[in-house]
Amino acid sequence: MKSDILIARINDTFDIAQKTNKPKFLGFLSREEIALAQRVLQNRNADFTLFGGFDGAERQMLLCKPDWCEEADFPITAVTFSYRAVDTLKHRDFLGALMALGITRESIGDILVENGRAVAFFRDEVLDFVKSNVSKIGRVGVELSLGFKEPLPQSSKLVLASSTVSSLRLDCVVSAVADISRNKAEEFINLGYVSVNSVVCEKTTKQIADGDVISIRSKGKFIIDSTSKKSKKDRIILEFKKYF
Repeated sequence: MKSDILIARINDTFDIAQKTNKPKFLGFLSREEIALAQRVLQNRNADFTLFGGFDGAERQMLLCKPDWCEEADFPITAVTFSYRAVDTLKHRDFLGALMALGITRESIGDILVENGRAVAFFRDEVLDFVKSNVSKIGRVGVELSLGFKEPLPQSSKLVLASSTVSSLRLDCVVSAVADISRNKAEEFINLGYVSVNSVVCEKTTKQIADGDVISIRSKGKFIIDSTSKKSKKDRIILEFKKYF
């Protein structure tokens, strides 16, 4: 979604929540769109929440809340797809099949896939359509059931790590999380090998914040957890997770 259109929709979501005095939802949003929504709404001192159906979801729905509202039920339902373990299916197979039916990307949250099972999260408004129209993913027959059993399928593993940096400039952070020299980090950024919240960033001085997702070609993907702590030498303690 183009940023100017998304900004307008984010502002409309907040304004409608205030005018109608009712909770208003938008999304699912990608990480890039989430970061933009956070910036827009923080500038408006808005009360909002993000949730994707489970803790740690990459795609999340935005909730703008009127003053009286502390919490609201997100219109999100999980669907489990069961199939033979010998039938190999991937994330792109599910996403392609669902969008081929005319379901928009905004109506589909995370899709977690493992052998013989996948769990996908949907906006409630498309749930009946999914149940009525999906019996195969590609040529593979699937059975659908609502909800999911723990643990969820995990397409990647997160490992906690920390380092210290002198500043939150992108080149400093890339050097720390990827364990490479500052010069090498600058080279990666200048070559367009580094993305922040799914957007390629070639500006070494860009400031990184909590929640940012940094992808580095050949080095992996990292989520910045915390930048608020300081070491005894007054350096920033960078806490982050790395995908494996």
